[in-house]
Amino acid sequence: MPAEALFKQDAYAKNCIATVTHAGPEGIRLDRSIFYPTGGGQPGDSGVMTWADGEARIIDTRKYRAENEPEDILHILAEGSALPPPGTPVEITLDWDRRYAHMRMHSCMHLLSALLRDVAVTGGQVGAEKSRLDFDIQGEVPDKDFLTAELNRLIGEDHAVSERWITDEELAAQPELVRTMSVKPPVGHGRVRLLAIGDNIDLQPCGGTHIKRTGEIGAVEVAKIENKGKQNRRISVIFRAP
Repeated sequence: MPAEALFKQDAYAKNCIATVTHAGPEGIRLDRSIFYPTGGGQPGDSGVMTWADGEARIIDTRKYRAENEPEDILHILAEGSALPPPGTPVEITLDWDRRYAHMRMHSCMHLLSALLRDVAVTGGQVGAEKSRLDFDIQGEVPDKDFLTAELNRLIGEDHAVSERWITDEELAAQPELVRTMSVKPPVGHGRVRLLAIGDNIDLQPCGGTHIKRTGEIGAVEVAKIENKGKQNRRISVIFRAP
């Protein structure tokens, strides 16, 4: 059985107890995990794994699929780490500051997408210090000061960030919900999670981790707008220094 993805239930959980189900040179698999695996432009989590007679750094978390098995979560340990054998109880603890920065930035990217809701998103990357979205923009791009002011307005209004679920079939019937051309929605499990911001600010499929209210994001700044091709425009956002 694949790991129970506890981060889907509570993105704010900082640690948990789990049991090792597989240990090998490729990494550790557990029966449950709060660690988010790389996907949808959001990096995999890092942190620490401890057990009765050992400790190891988790340097990355990735999706893993063995032959004829469902997709699982793989915890990548630092080179040379001891491997707790299957059946070992372990405690895993997130690098919380890094994860929380990803949560804030990921939600901020949804706000940026909402400000340019009539333009397709062609790519993106979430980071703890800087994040970006690429847009298929034909024509004039709003300037940095305007986008910075609008982002901070939406953040300051402290809108609720919530989730709702629809079936794969319902999503297929509403293709306008899918804004990102480069990342396919997490379909194939019977239902899809939608991220909702405010009453009508943003609604689109997303499997990442997010904050509960936009006010948690804090002040941001559009650092750069770049041309990445004939129509592609890359907009980078950073946290504004206090």
